[in-house]
Amino acid sequence: MELFDHLFRSEGVEKIFSSRACLQGMLDFEAALARAEARAGVIPSSAATAIAAKCKAELFDVSALADGAKLAGNLAIPLAKALTIAVAQTDKDAARYVHWGATSQDAIDTGTVLQLREALKSIAKDLDRLASGLVKLAAKHRSTIVVGRTWIQQALPTTFGAKVAGWLDALGRHSERLQQTQRRALVLQFGGAVGTRAALGERGSEVAKNLAEELRLELPEVPWHSHRDRVTEVATTLGLCVGTLGKIARDIALHSQTEIGEVSEPADQGRGGSSTMPHKRNPVTSAVVLSAATRVPGLVSTMLSAMPQEQERGLGGWHSEWETLPNIVRLTAGALHQMAETAPRLEIDAERMKQNLEVTRGLIYAEAVTMALAKEIGKAEAHQLVEAASARAIKQKRHFREILSDDTQISKHISKGALAELFDPHNYLGEAEAHVDRVVARATIPATSKP
Repeated sequence: MELFDHLFRSEGVEKIFSSRACLQGMLDFEAALARAEARAGVIPSSAATAIAAKCKAELFDVSALADGAKLAGNLAIPLAKALTIAVAQTDKDAARYVHWGATSQDAIDTGTVLQLREALKSIAKDLDRLASGLVKLAAKHRSTIVVGRTWIQQALPTTFGAKVAGWLDALGRHSERLQQTQRRALVLQFGGAVGTRAALGERGSEVAKNLAEELRLELPEVPWHSHRDRVTEVATTLGLCVGTLGKIARDIALHSQTEIGEVSEPADQGRGGSSTMPHKRNPVTSAVVLSAATRVPGLVSTMLSAMPQEQERGLGGWHSEWETLPNIVRLTAGALHQMAETAPRLEIDAERMKQNLEVTRGLIYAEAVTMALAKEIGKAEAHQLVEAASARAIKQKRHFREILSDDTQISKHISKGALAELFDPHNYLGEAEAHVDRVVARATIPATSKP
């Protein structure tokens, strides 16, 4: 399915999850293990040097290893065998120490963690890039009035900056979650057959410490072979992020509908066209992001379903993660990269937003009128009168302000001047602009200064 990679994926993250990169992650584990054991005096230093020299993915036949995995049940078994053969070609004695005291899951899980470390760095950069773009967009449109919509119907005036601030605020939480997830999830996996490191005797803890240092990973209190909360947290954290990206994409798509026409994705050459309708300008990024937001939740569910793994090493549950987690990461990275490229360059039609304020002939000010009237006659009675007036305005297809002016029960409490002020959207924005100011200020504080 390489034909779709440029559409749904991020090139940087795709490289991290290539077949060669997957092999290299496990080989990095094997090389670091040999060095860690040499430091602890478990194997000769010369053996560690010989092993590390062969831990290069380009030296191995990917197809042959894939065939071997089909029989062995995982990729680490044929890789360890192939590495042993490769080392033996130059140092038969050193070959005895390949994969010494480790188990397949140690190599696969730690290799995955090494891939995740690089992928999450890339995702964090795009998350920051998107947030920076939205800071500027929110500030620029802090006071650009747009109709707020609930249940996809016109509701009350707000500002486009306040809408963007909502997106930005959510991204800030995702950034915090991602940082916390990285601290918890990017840890070494090294326990040997059942997590006891028994094959290393009294040197197990020392080798584990050395290995963590070699790979620049945190050393967990105990191996986590059948405890999958760490990798599942990565999946769920990214799932939440994609959900917010989907919400942003949905908003953009709805605003870009022909009948609304308030927002458009950038008009780059060849972007968003149709094979048959020359006039079309489709929201391509929104489509890609919504696709990811549709696909990722099911994949996250698979990760959650795989958590109850059997005893010390799981059967099937662990295996179900191998393709699922990379796909979650890749889809998230692709959606985020697309949105980071597009959202800061959105084309905003403030004039169309202004025109759309009048689509309901003033009905979007009904709450403002109700609250003003309630101060005179109480909320319940005010709501009843304004609701009835709204119904007449809809039935007679007249402007709501005219209907109110003709209603003596209302006009005796609200003067024409007061009514005019109620129909000025600038007077009924509530805290919209203040929300923008708070979110923008928060987003521009350096991460190291945030509590």
